[in-house]
Amino acid sequence: MSGAPAGGAPEDPLRPDRLPFDRRFTPSGAYAQLRSAAEANPEEFWAAVSRRELFWSRPFTTTLGGTPPEYRWFEGGELNAAVNCVERHLAGSSAHRVAYYWEGEDGARRTLSYADLGREVRTLASSLAEQGFGPEDRAALYLPMVPELPVAMLALAYLGIPFTVVFSGFASEALAHRIQDLGARLLFTADGGYRRGRVVPLKEIADRAVAQCPRVDTVVVVRRTHLEVPTSSVRERDWGELLARHAPRVPAREVSSEHPLFLLYSSGTTGLPKGIIHGTGGYLTQVAATTRWVFDPGPNDVLWCAADIGWVTGHSYIVFGPLALGATSVLYEGALDHPSPHRFYEILERYGVTELYTSPTALRSLRRHGDEPARSHRLGRLRLLGSVGEPINPSVWEWYFRVIGQGRCPIVDTWWQTETGGILVSPAPSLDGRPLKPGSATLPLPGIDVAVFREDGRPAAVGERGFAVVRRPWPGMLLGLWDDPERYRSAYWGRFPGVYYTGDYAVQDSDGYLWFLGRADEVLKVAGHRLGTAEIESALLQHPAVAEAAVCSEPDPVKGSRPFAVVVLKPGIEAGPGLAEELASGVGERVGKFARPERVLFVAMLPRTRSGKIMRRVVQAVVLQGDSVGDVSTLEDEASVEEVRQGVARLAAELAAARSSRSS
Repeated sequence: MSGAPAGGAPEDPLRPDRLPFDRRFTPSGAYAQLRSAAEANPEEFWAAVSRRELFWSRPFTTTLGGTPPEYRWFEGGELNAAVNCVERHLAGSSAHRVAYYWEGEDGARRTLSYADLGREVRTLASSLAEQGFGPEDRAALYLPMVPELPVAMLALAYLGIPFTVVFSGFASEALAHRIQDLGARLLFTADGGYRRGRVVPLKEIADRAVAQCPRVDTVVVVRRTHLEVPTSSVRERDWGELLARHAPRVPAREVSSEHPLFLLYSSGTTGLPKGIIHGTGGYLTQVAATTRWVFDPGPNDVLWCAADIGWVTGHSYIVFGPLALGATSVLYEGALDHPSPHRFYEILERYGVTELYTSPTALRSLRRHGDEPARSHRLGRLRLLGSVGEPINPSVWEWYFRVIGQGRCPIVDTWWQTETGGILVSPAPSLDGRPLKPGSATLPLPGIDVAVFREDGRPAAVGERGFAVVRRPWPGMLLGLWDDPERYRSAYWGRFPGVYYTGDYAVQDSDGYLWFLGRADEVLKVAGHRLGTAEIESALLQHPAVAEAAVCSEPDPVKGSRPFAVVVLKPGIEAGPGLAEELASGVGERVGKFARPERVLFVAMLPRTRSGKIMRRVVQAVVLQGDSVGDVSTLEDEASVEEVRQGVARLAAELAAARSSRSS
């Protein structure tokens, strides 16, 4: 989720120690104090944080218990997530504070105060309880980015019902697998959702999934698009009718700290998706504290986490983190650049967004349209910019800072994972005034102990690439994997005993700053040199003609493997052999000759998920000419895969012809 220094040396084009941050942040020097307190007594530190941030109906008796690696946080304590996120804000003037400004891609808009949110959550929870749903049940949510999604999540939490949110870009088979694995009785869906001007038929997809899930006996349908949809064979309930009911009000269900709040399914190149379990007390402590430390939202601020709630970023920094603090957020349905790139900036301006949190993928997409859309809108209320999801290239960081932030907003480049629950490594401008380095997530947050290990488990030297690990438990950590404790132990705790293995490569510089280089399975080994794909992509993106890039490996008879680059050019740039050579040479100059890709393929679009993340494993599978590209249920456009496939075949034919010509 943060960028990579080329050759181990951080790239520093802006002299970040002198960035002129004209902002309301007043560094308090609290970072050093908090970190010192956490190192002196980690358990007492987190106990104090949790007591300050959350309302516990029954105080916890033990801060950290369990047997490693099955840690349990805040044992003996009881609380409710919906009470912490909504109910406790309903006293006094806080009830009238805006919880969400919502905007649909079709232009529809709603404003929900905390009082509105509380009323809908309580009503829905009471209606579900009247129908017999309780903590022994489980639920799945397959909804677009509409206010009904966080309302449903909070209503389920109100009743103590664990749930899984399934990203609305998944196909029916992927949805069915998650429902079956969780054993959900209850499904929330919608007639449809808007995406790039068209209606995605979510109810139709959900019906096909439910046909494979005999345990589902109730489907709640939100009327978003008023698309005509058939009624399925299971019991259906209309969302509007449930909210109109006058069911007897039920009290919030207080649950133990380790009671599962939600599961998120994380899929890989091989194997079935794994259900990552997050509890209630530890997770809420982590996201409330990190929302405060990293974003510091005040009563007049507006936070826009421009992510999808179907992923952990949305859970943590659209729903549970901001709501736990009583903050105001923007909730947006649809593509950020539809019907034009001005849409993104219109939202920033319309709602007076002060903290923006988005992905490098989104930023690269916006940068393709140039600076004019940003320049034509008033973005003066912005005070903080954030990055999440993948390594951010220094040139993209610079553009983000200069164009969107107008040269005055600090950038919090955050690193964390679905499994960690919340941010672990990030700048914290409200706590200290540390210099920023474009592409580095800087230092771990208070109470977090992240290090870089060699393969043998010893600490890596300064500038040496290694595995990022977390040496000490933290509250937001996953409780385990659903119905698969052995996989949990082996995948996360088996490589380095007693230490959490992240699966990411990283390097630490002489200032202690961490630079994350991407997933370990996105690392190339070329002539004995280990290279993160992010390093090579970063070098390609420094060329002014390049909008996006994905790098994988292809076989090499001498080196074992060599980099293969797939590149999307900016509008108006013409592809050709000369430009390919220029890009390859640029990689050789910036990273090293051993990293120079022999072949560069130009395409109109890269295979990516509907949430915008580049599917590098799909590119890798095509380059290796495998029959299967794995799970593509989240692929936004299948034509992108075919374009890469045809391009690889064409390059192979050209290379073969050139070799034949030379030999003759």
